[in-house]
Amino acid sequence: MLRPEFFVKSLQQQGIDFYAGVPDSLLKNICAYITDKLPAEQNIIAANEGGAMGIAAGYHLATGRIPVVYMQNSGEGNIINPLASLTDKDVYNIPVLLVIGWRGRPGVHDEPQHVKQGKVTTGLLNVMGINYTVMAKDEEAAAKQIAAAAEWMKKTGECYALVVEKDTFETYQLQKADDNPLTLSREEAIRKVASCIEPHACIVSTTGMISRELFEYRTAMNEGHERDFLTVGSMGHASQIALGIALQKPQRRVYCFDGDGASIMHMGNMAIAASMKCSNLIHVVFNNGAHDSVGGQPTVGLKIDLCGVAKAVGYAHTFSAETLEELEAQLETVKNTEGPIFMQVCVKKGNRKDLGRPTTTPIQNKEALMKFLKE
Repeated sequence: MLRPEFFVKSLQQQGIDFYAGVPDSLLKNICAYITDKLPAEQNIIAANEGGAMGIAAGYHLATGRIPVVYMQNSGEGNIINPLASLTDKDVYNIPVLLVIGWRGRPGVHDEPQHVKQGKVTTGLLNVMGINYTVMAKDEEAAAKQIAAAAEWMKKTGECYALVVEKDTFETYQLQKADDNPLTLSREEAIRKVASCIEPHACIVSTTGMISRELFEYRTAMNEGHERDFLTVGSMGHASQIALGIALQKPQRRVYCFDGDGASIMHMGNMAIAASMKCSNLIHVVFNNGAHDSVGGQPTVGLKIDLCGVAKAVGYAHTFSAETLEELEAQLETVKNTEGPIFMQVCVKKGNRKDLGRPTTTPIQNKEALMKFLKE
C-alpha cells in the first residue's frame, strides 16, 4: 500500500502541488493528508467535479503548472463537458492530473450504484482520449507511474489519469477535523421528520448516509419501504426527482431528504424546484457541513445561508432548526403551510458505526414506490 505522504511528496517532486476535487471514500486518506498538510488555497473542495476542472484550468492559466483534480469515478460524468470543450488538445490543451477512485471495479463487490460506473470507468477515459494507468500499490512502481504521467503532461499539454483501486492507500486520520458544535444527530432528525409526514406522502432521499438512515428507520419501526425512493447514486439530483413526482402527483406531499454536499453540488436545482411553485414540495436539507459518506471532508454548508439562498430563488417558505425541540415546532408549522418549502436541519457530523445498508434492490425500491404512487 502507498503512504499518503509518499504520494503527495512524489507529486511535489514533479512540481505538482495544487488540488481541487470532490472527496471519495477510496481517496479519503489522500484527501485527509492534503487537508492537514497543505494551505487551504492549495486544496479546493469543489461543489462538483466539473467545477473542480474549471478551478484547475484557471490555476494552470495563471501559473503554467499542472493541477490535480480528484474524484470518485461517479464524477467522470461531471467532467466530460470540460474535458471535451475546455482542456482537450483540440480546444485549449490544458494538462490536469486526474486522480479517480475506482468504485465498482469488475470483480470487486460494491453497492449497486457503483456497478455500471465501475464497468465504464476506463472506457470513458478511452472515449475521451485520456491516457491513464491503474495506480500501483507499491511505492517504487507508483513513483515511476507518477514520473511518467508528469512527463506526458509536460510534453503534450494533455490530461492524464491515475485510476485508484480499493486499498491502494494506507490509513491517514484527518487532524484538522472541523467539528461543529451541534448536538442533534442526523439520524435522530431523519427519524423525527419521517415520523411526521402525511400517510400518503412520499420521500425522495439523497445518496449516502441519509438514504441508509431512512431505510434503517423504516426497518426499526416494522414499516415498509414503499413510500421512499432511495437515490443511492446520482448525487445532487434528488430534489429534481422529487420535483418530477410532485408535479405529477399534486394531491400528495413530496419530501426531498437532501444533504448539504448534495444540494450544493447542483445548487441551480433549487431555483428550478422553486420556480415550479409546487405547493406539495418540501425540500429538507440535513446540514452538517461535511461529506459524511466519504470521510467527513468539509463542505461550505454551515458557512453559507442556505435558507437565504432558498428565499432568493423563490421557495415560498423557509425554516431552520438546530435542536429536536426546534425541529418539532417547525414540523407542526410545515403541516399547515403550502410549498414549495425549504427546511434546513443543522446536525452534528458522524453516524453509527453499525449502520446498515438497504436490503432491497434498486429495482424493487422503484417498483414498490410506483405501486404506492398509483394507489
